[in-house]
Amino acid sequence: MKRFLTVLAAGLPLAAAVGLPMASAQAASGVPATFACAPAAVQAAVRAPDGTRVESVTAVRREGGTVQGGGILGGTVTGVPAFCEVTVTLTHPDADDHARIQTWLPVTGWNGRFQALGGSAYAAGDNGVGLAGAVKNGYAATTTDAGLGDVVDVSWALDAEGRVNGALLENLASRSQHEAALVGKQVVAAGYGSAAAYSYFNGCSTGGRQGYLEAQRYPDDFDGILANAPAVHWDEFEVATLWPQVVMNNERTYPSACTFKAFTDAAVKACDPLDGAVDGLVNDAARCEFDPRRLIGTKVLCEGRELTVTAADAAVVRKIWDGPRTASGRKLWSGVPVVARLTGLAGTTPPDAAGQVKGAPFPVPQAWVANWLEKQPAFDVSTLTYGRFEQLFAQSRAEYGSIIGSDDPDLSAFRASGGKLLSWHGQADEFIPTQGTVDYRRQVERTMGGAKRVDDFYRLFLAPGTPHCGLNKGAGTVDDLGALRAWVEQGKAPATLPATLVDATGHSVARDLCRYPRVSRYTGHGDPAAANSFRCVLPTRS
Repeated sequence: MKRFLTVLAAGLPLAAAVGLPMASAQAASGVPATFACAPAAVQAAVRAPDGTRVESVTAVRREGGTVQGGGILGGTVTGVPAFCEVTVTLTHPDADDHARIQTWLPVTGWNGRFQALGGSAYAAGDNGVGLAGAVKNGYAATTTDAGLGDVVDVSWALDAEGRVNGALLENLASRSQHEAALVGKQVVAAGYGSAAAYSYFNGCSTGGRQGYLEAQRYPDDFDGILANAPAVHWDEFEVATLWPQVVMNNERTYPSACTFKAFTDAAVKACDPLDGAVDGLVNDAARCEFDPRRLIGTKVLCEGRELTVTAADAAVVRKIWDGPRTASGRKLWSGVPVVARLTGLAGTTPPDAAGQVKGAPFPVPQAWVANWLEKQPAFDVSTLTYGRFEQLFAQSRAEYGSIIGSDDPDLSAFRASGGKLLSWHGQADEFIPTQGTVDYRRQVERTMGGAKRVDDFYRLFLAPGTPHCGLNKGAGTVDDLGALRAWVEQGKAPATLPATLVDATGHSVARDLCRYPRVSRYTGHGDPAAANSFRCVLPTRS
């Protein structure tokens, strides 16, 4: 459970999660330096977005200091300045929902900018950590709970009759984030007497999906959208990420965590030299074609026991890496990247008294299949056959693609609005296959006239050795929001994203994340820990 919470915490905006500056907090010229927390003034200024009714408005001054994140994710931010906490609760007619929008306004030192924060897993918004980090850096910040619960609370999925709660699903999928943007901007204008000079969205995972959805459906909401490891194609990949469990259960083979790690380590070792530097960072994971059958017969030391990698182990890993396919062999989705940790989705229980183990599915896809597809919260996903999995994949796409797929490649309205979309995705993402984001970017290029035209407003960067929503599990850094601000406010489109990564020895190395489709390549000379020893090149065709 502890590892699971760590994973979900990665869904927070990176800079907020690790306490990094989220870009310079310099005040914009002409922006008021103070704010009076006046509930009546805020209430008078808030207008209900179309299709909603305002249920309540409150405004409370908070003295700041140390802010503890709520829910099971927790988290702590220190040194937070005083702020005004404004809460607006909306409801949709006949939906009996209560979507709470929180906006935190720095009492002093507002930088003239608005930042909306996305959610994680089944939580539509931030738990307080991102808000606190944004306020600490001078932003007025907004988030919404969409009337839902914590990150793995799906008690709202079905109504009393066992039917999908369409109103709350729509809140999660699209409308609540848009409504929060509208309300949050009104609160900012009421509090400071002027609108924000620039508006930004910041999210990863579920938050990343929300950012892409905003660009697709509400192109005027934000000047800049930072959407990392985006959970686009939700209707497809959410089922696809249950595939490792389906494979293990149907093959009746459950490799140990040590065995899984041996396969991943071997793949990294085999593909690490492709970029010219042996440092444990695979800079073009999509080209890594390590065959897991090479490990058959290898001895693995695991907690004092010596295990032998079997042909059955290799067959399971091969299927997981390849990704789900139909009975006829048609590929449905990408598998776990070969350089990513396998136990995230291919988790198992500890051995029982008889030494037997069984699958321990990641709760997010498990909940999606049980609640939204089978409509049975207690459904046992371990009973899924390959055939039933294929049916569920098709069902999810048919029933929910238009609701929560968030993968419309036509971003022409966003481009026309002058918006900028910036994303990075870890090449070792164990929960959202990197290839899904790459495929979306390619679809946008095909729809909108090619890579060069798309680069004018949408840029994607792939991060070597980076797991889900975190550069080397939080050890790395990148000023992604700063890069987005420079693009929006100064017209400086990022050619690279300067980052700090962690190599195989545990040491920090400087590396520029390359703009897709380019990849990082060692020049053959210079310190491999220095960014200028690498250059971004187009990948070699294999």
